[in-house]
Amino acid sequence: MNDPVLFEPRDDGIVVITLNEPESRNALSPAIRKGLYQAWERFESDDKLRIAILTGAGKKAFCAGGDLKEMVEKKLKTPPPDMFPMPGDNINLSKPTIAAVNGVAFAGGWMIAQACDLCVASTSARFAVTEVKVGRSSPWAAPLIHMIPQRIMMEILLTGKPISAERAYEIGLVNRLSEPEALMDCALTLAQDILDGAPLSVHAARETVMLSTELGRTAALHAARQASERCYHSEDAQEGPRAFSEKRAPQWSGK
Repeated sequence: MNDPVLFEPRDDGIVVITLNEPESRNALSPAIRKGLYQAWERFESDDKLRIAILTGAGKKAFCAGGDLKEMVEKKLKTPPPDMFPMPGDNINLSKPTIAAVNGVAFAGGWMIAQACDLCVASTSARFAVTEVKVGRSSPWAAPLIHMIPQRIMMEILLTGKPISAERAYEIGLVNRLSEPEALMDCALTLAQDILDGAPLSVHAARETVMLSTELGRTAALHAARQASERCYHSEDAQEGPRAFSEKRAPQWSGK
């Protein structure tokens, strides 16, 4: 349990990935970055795992961001493209991910939470894009425009000031809030809500959202239809309506 990143698969198809350096507030040290790369690769390659929950060890921080001491030592200018593990950028994932934010998510902490598909947060969590406070930049925040209004994004990036979990929920950055002690239960409930759906339908739904943020209206419609073909021709596409008509729970095969 001393690994920088813990990988804990469950029997229900959920894996909990935990940043495990609470003494440094789970800052994105080289060890955590390496462990997170490995965790995402392991999650994607394991067909038994259908959804991942990313969280941080300890009560104070989900992730405090990049390791500023490392930046000083290396005299870091532009970060290399592969420096930080970023789903949707330098990591390709085909399955849903949930960030369970249990404390501060500042700078790089916000970055890796934002890179997840969904986000639940403790009422004690705080979010901030603090790069302007330390003379750095936040190009990774560009996709945020698809999640929150432009003027709110502008204020967050220009001021670098933290927002509360409640404010993050109000603006649409966070899907669900919970009390600190119930955070993981909240994340697992959301994960189970997704697992209740047919696997290929969930995959097609996720692809539809991703395509909609990348393409214009007409192109997204065409691409989403194509992405849904496997789902429509699956055994589950027949099992779902059959189970509904027979008034029973569907038995998904993922085929």
